[in-house]
Amino acid sequence: MYSNLLVTVAYEGENDAAPSLRIARALASPGAKVTLIHVMEPAPIFTLDYLPDNWRVDMHDAIKSDLGKMAAQFEHGNAVVVEGDPANEALDFARLHEVDCIVVASHRPGTQSVMLGSTANKIVAAAPCAVHVARRARD
Repeated sequence: MYSNLLVTVAYEGENDAAPSLRIARALASPGAKVTLIHVMEPAPIFTLDYLPDNWRVDMHDAIKSDLGKMAAQFEHGNAVVVEGDPANEALDFARLHEVDCIVVASHRPGTQSVMLGSTANKIVAAAPCAVHVARRARD
């Protein structure tokens, strides 16, 4: 059982956070701190002229609200939205906050990094703590 978990949550494609949340509940010790994190990647520069002025703030707020609802399932749940590279930001957060287990979804099938997904592969390779990979259901 773990006392300080970090659960990565992606908001693209067919990703579903439910499997990762179930795993976090199963791995969390009573009273554990569970942080859900989403990392917003930078938009491609060529798209910026086509996006509304406040798109980034609006997206950040919407994701933070949704993550907050999911985090409320946990006694000591917290939601965090940051910007940058997903793997690097999750690893930095884990180190800074002394996380003892990261739950990350594997969502891109195919070589070692393709089997896990590039973000999951980077996290598994460099994590300062245990990592639980939530496997994607096969179609």
